[in-house]
Amino acid sequence: MADKVYPVTRDDAEWRRLLTPEQFHVMRQHGTEAPGSCALLLEKRHGRFTCAGCDQALFDSRGKFESGTGWPSFDDPIEGAVETSVDRSYGMERTEVHCANCGSHLGHVFDDGPPPTHLRYCINGIAMNFAPA
Repeated sequence: MADKVYPVTRDDAEWRRLLTPEQFHVMRQHGTEAPGSCALLLEKRHGRFTCAGCDQALFDSRGKFESGTGWPSFDDPIEGAVETSVDRSYGMERTEVHCANCGSHLGHVFDDGPPPTHLRYCINGIAMNFAPA
């Protein structure tokens, strides 16, 4: 993430002005919110989930499902909205998901989701906003 130049770029001071301290920790320092702590986990309306850092549409509500993990989960992102990279933190290897527009850390993707994709995009709710349809 650090080597790529994204369409939306800001220095740390700008990110800190735009984001809450919790959002900055998750989105810019690769943190994780506590499971069950975000209201978007319970969001059931039709609409789109957007990046809290740049407002890019990330996930459509039709792809949201209850995974039981405590984080909003989706089976597929909006085409071109996210990118992935290898995350080797904490002594394990996972696939990190970040916004393709600003590079902000969103969460991770796993291969234990429902058909047809069998993917589970496990996303920090604090990294997103919701825009109802």
